[in-house]
Amino acid sequence: MRTGRSSPIMRGSSRRWRLAEFKTGNRIHLLVRGAEFFPALVTAIDQAKRDVSLETYIYADDAAGESVTVALERAALRGVSVRLLIDGFGAKDFREDWRARLQAAKASVLAYRPDIAPWTFRTERLRRMHRKIAVIDGCIAFVGGINVIDDLNGVPPDCPRFDLSVRVDGPVVADIYLAVEKLWRRVAWLRLKQRFSQKIQLAPFSIVAESRGEQKAAFVQRDNLRFRRSIEEEYLAAIMRARRDVYIACAYFLPGTRFRRELKAAAERGVRVVLLLQGHTDHRLLQLATRAFYESMLDRGVEICEYSRSELHAKAAVVDGRWATVGSSNLDPLSLVLAREANMVVEDEAFAESLRDAIEAAIKEGATPVRRMLWKHRPWWQRVSIWFGYGVARFAMGLLGMRGF
Repeated sequence: MRTGRSSPIMRGSSRRWRLAEFKTGNRIHLLVRGAEFFPALVTAIDQAKRDVSLETYIYADDAAGESVTVALERAALRGVSVRLLIDGFGAKDFREDWRARLQAAKASVLAYRPDIAPWTFRTERLRRMHRKIAVIDGCIAFVGGINVIDDLNGVPPDCPRFDLSVRVDGPVVADIYLAVEKLWRRVAWLRLKQRFSQKIQLAPFSIVAESRGEQKAAFVQRDNLRFRRSIEEEYLAAIMRARRDVYIACAYFLPGTRFRRELKAAAERGVRVVLLLQGHTDHRLLQLATRAFYESMLDRGVEICEYSRSELHAKAAVVDGRWATVGSSNLDPLSLVLAREANMVVEDEAFAESLRDAIEAAIKEGATPVRRMLWKHRPWWQRVSIWFGYGVARFAMGLLGMRGF
């Protein structure tokens, strides 16, 4: 059920086309942190009748990993067709006993690009499968930023990481299912399998097209062929249309020149622009490079808050209380130029309000505002380290042929 065709985005004299295809009749439910996500995911797997497909970048050896593995194993043992696709780098430590248990139960496990040596400095090594998607029986899907990893894995006790996902019911699940099926077949073929040996029949369209609600939503993916800029274009179109406010929560924030320009332009025309970024990070160099943008952003009226209570891993945005996105894509070169990513875009006031409330709650519970005047008068050694980090990041991006960042 399609509600309209793709709409063009005008950029001066050039024309670009949004690739998102919005469908009505969906029910999208926001899931905050793994505490809400994993029970919902395991319940859906336990209720599966025909097939389960799960894609994840990280698959950690912890309580969350065990609970998902057991649920997949139970499903396979009762005759459900189960497919697990993990990233060959992010989940390189996937437990062999889990793999053996799943395969013994007749589940299929594949790794995306597992054979690139870690010491090689090649663009191919950075082309990762960063999506986090689950599809159950062709009628329920989960899309977001939450890996198979416990909320408290690698973070302080009682300080769960802040991350988001959504449960999707309705016609848009058909698009998610097709994307998952296509990638599975491609990886199976590249792993020298019989081309259709891992094939799972697509759900009948009458099932996946069934209306489950009233929300308008689109599945937006990024790859290195047709959909290279699709997620970025959706963000840009929403920011350019913004008239009231823009909230962005992003774990890794190093967008290109055009993206930064549109954020500043929005703030200058009176739109409230709020960025929730990482205070503590596992990628110090990227954080330093991000902070090189702070002064120019603050000077234009952009509000910046750094989340320091725990790890910020969410990738989400809300514009004007109606347009919203949750997904796996950061706003940095790896996500916007190299990795396979997936976001849900929802045009619905109730969902947008729930997402904005979640971001504002995270700001109140554990974020520190970056004050413009204090930032302008920070110590000289901080300025040097920030510009050094930015220089190194730009040099690395130049080697990889990333222009515009």
